[in-house]
Amino acid sequence: MTGKREQNREQNRLALIGAVLDSVAEKGISETSVSEIIQRAGLSRGMIHLHFGGKDNLVHAAAHHSSEEYYDGLEALLHTAGDSAQERIEMIVRGDLSERVLNRRNVSIWYAFRGEARNRKAIAEYSDTRDGRLRNMIHNAFSRIVREAGTPDPSGVARDATHGTLALLEGMWTDFLLHPDRFDREEAMRIIFRFLAALFPTHFSLAGAVRPI
Repeated sequence: MTGKREQNREQNRLALIGAVLDSVAEKGISETSVSEIIQRAGLSRGMIHLHFGGKDNLVHAAAHHSSEEYYDGLEALLHTAGDSAQERIEMIVRGDLSERVLNRRNVSIWYAFRGEARNRKAIAEYSDTRDGRLRNMIHNAFSRIVREAGTPDPSGVARDATHGTLALLEGMWTDFLLHPDRFDREEAMRIIFRFLAALFPTHFSLAGAVRPI
């Protein structure tokens, strides 16, 4: 009985989070009212208070859930990458620009949360390209590459490569937001790999990572 109760509790919790994300994707945060949420979730108003203590906490939980879904997908992709640092970078770029991640719903949600970041610190950490989790993943890989390449000023080059890659990825997300019907994923990847190949010609080409021999 206890197991069934916990299962129902988790189902209700996820239904509310899903309702928030669906509403934010379609209408934005300001139009995501309690009435809208409970109608979409098919649950009572009291469920929001029972599981989250109020709408603000629910919205924060939804932002966190969306972020965790992104990282869970990214980690799954990285498990399929090769052992080299450049293969990990390639997989991050391809994953971030994939249709599973970069789509109308996710982009709408991310930019909606980002618009609230200045006023809601609890949301800001889930919509920031300077997020330490992603930045560290990328920076650690570039640090390995610059050591292998014997690049002068390794810490500075790894930092700049990280910042440049994140800036390019964010630019591609903005381009998709504004022109979803004309966005070319392969072209977007090629542009990023061109930047990386210019920095690390022995590790990247226009097609992606150069596999170690």
